[in-house]
Amino acid sequence: MENATFDLSWIDYAIVVVYFIGVIGHGLYVSRKLEGGSENYFLAGRSLPWYLIGFSLFASNMSGSSFVGLMGGAYDNGVVIFNYEWTATLVLILFAIFILPSFLRARISTVPMFLEERYDVRSRRAFSLFTILAIMFIDTAGALYAGGLVISNVTGLLNLWTAVAVLALVAGIYTILGGLSAVVVTDTVQAILLIVAAAVLFWLGLNEIGGWQELFVDVPEEKTKLILPADDDFLPWTGLWGVVLLGFYYWSINQFVVQRTLGAKDLKEGQVGALFAGFLKLPNLFLMILPGLIALKLYPDLETPDLAFPTLAFELMPIGVRGLILAALIAAIMSSLDSALNSASTLVVKDFVEPIWKIDEDRQVWLGRVVTGLVMVFGAIYAPSIASFESLFEYFQSSLSYVIPTIVVVFILGLFVPWLNGNGAFWTILIGLIVGVPLFIFKEVTGLWETWGLPAIHYTVMSSLMMFLGIAVHFGISAMTRQDTSEDVRNLVWSRSESAKVFTRWESPLWKDRTLWAGVLIVATAGFVIWFA
Repeated sequence: MENATFDLSWIDYAIVVVYFIGVIGHGLYVSRKLEGGSENYFLAGRSLPWYLIGFSLFASNMSGSSFVGLMGGAYDNGVVIFNYEWTATLVLILFAIFILPSFLRARISTVPMFLEERYDVRSRRAFSLFTILAIMFIDTAGALYAGGLVISNVTGLLNLWTAVAVLALVAGIYTILGGLSAVVVTDTVQAILLIVAAAVLFWLGLNEIGGWQELFVDVPEEKTKLILPADDDFLPWTGLWGVVLLGFYYWSINQFVVQRTLGAKDLKEGQVGALFAGFLKLPNLFLMILPGLIALKLYPDLETPDLAFPTLAFELMPIGVRGLILAALIAAIMSSLDSALNSASTLVVKDFVEPIWKIDEDRQVWLGRVVTGLVMVFGAIYAPSIASFESLFEYFQSSLSYVIPTIVVVFILGLFVPWLNGNGAFWTILIGLIVGVPLFIFKEVTGLWETWGLPAIHYTVMSSLMMFLGIAVHFGISAMTRQDTSEDVRNLVWSRSESAKVFTRWESPLWKDRTLWAGVLIVATAGFVIWFA
């Protein structure tokens, strides 16, 4: 297909315009009701129920790396990409049971704040700075690029830069005005919209190719397999643990995602919300991945895999409904974008400004809005440069694989091994960045690794190697500088007795029983994996 520009009617454009007006109007409405200072702005007053948390977690994830990147990845590589989805469900279960209780017990506003409570301020500042940079270069810029790519190709009215600027402006306005309260409610509406739109698209696609029985006909066998050989270029089975590490970063220690669970009414609401998000992830096999195979069958010669979604959507959808699909895509992208903007402002204010200058709460909200605007502008300027990568999905995954494993080690081990200390944590994070960033540039960006004849190592496998480096450094330095474990630290590590109280008895009402939710989710996840393995 040579031209990726599609016909849109005035009805389609009207739907998109109404959507934009709606989300901005909601931001204005929330800003008028906003009371209670910085905690209301950054954490929605710690009053979020489970369903808003679950939908918001799901919607924040359904950004460029999903609607565009995930379907494009399936078009290019097949169902193996579902490994990124089911492992995320597994991580959400572990997060709800083992990690979230310690976070909420510490009453933290940011994830890096937990590192100060558990270790020391050095670890908090180092991780917070890394997270801010990751939000700017990966989350914000990636979401804007995905939206700009599709809108510029679909409408033909805007080029990539202009489309990026429009998305940044709209998402920036309602996030600046309403904070997390505006983000989670908007995310919930957007999550429902994109689930419905993707389901309709899957149904129309199946109908176009002749039904389910035709889905895998004439598709290369390797694209129908969930587990691939160790020498596979996209995702070898040896790299699956690296995918789990990426999931731990994204779903359990990334401020961009975790912030809505920190705003939960209580532990139970947060845990059920996280498990609910896990249930929402599994149908992505039908919503995001199998449509990629449908696009491959219908349009095998696309210029780039990232055009799989817009091509499928706007070739199959009738005029008048295309606006709904475009609005759903914009919803998915802005759900990720608003979360990134709100998280960046929270990190800057809570981790750097407030501890140093002790500014009042109104000033914190004002400064949070300023930071949101600055990150929005930066993302809009940087986003078009992502076009130099082979695919959007590759950009997201490979850029994180080299730097996050050591950070995951610091968090996870800190929850289970009380004697690990701040010296070990700080130097593990620092050494991980010193080794990981140059290694990423050397291997993935410049290609010098391959030029010099070094052995081929997939980035997911490299992620596991970085994890082992982090474990060795954390245990080694902590052992050499061992200190007495304080009572505060013992209160922050995972509590076996607390988990036993929750997961060894039935709760009322039964439909909100956390043991039941976790058990059913584990069985459902196993079923999906066995089905395609």
